[in-house]
Amino acid sequence: MTDSPPPVPAADPADQAVRDIADVAAVEVITTAAVHLMSAAAVKCGLADDAAARDDLDLDEARKLINALAALVTASAPDIGNQHARSLRDGLRSLQLAFREASVYPDAPGEGPGEKFTGSVV
Repeated sequence: MTDSPPPVPAADPADQAVRDIADVAAVEVITTAAVHLMSAAAVKCGLADDAAARDDLDLDEARKLINALAALVTASAPDIGNQHARSLRDGLRSLQLAFREASVYPDAPGEGPGEKFTGSVV
């Protein structure tokens, strides 16, 4: 009779996910979240490449996404470093300007999405 090793238990997917997340630097998590917010806000501002996607213009949703992005970028900038924060700020500013341009009735300076965190972008 041969002794076989005991079966190896299958890895728990939740444990594996925690290990995967533990291997990712905070800067990467923050910038990935910011890029997702930017992408969604760009679509909602009507900045998609194809004409069909431009029908997704929804400035109410874009305002929420830009506010969240501005808060994230402003709060995390000291921790993620200037090289990461600078590009996120540039993207945020572009979205704020695109929002203002897409608005039929533009917000007053300093009242646009995210401007309570960034200041006026006019």
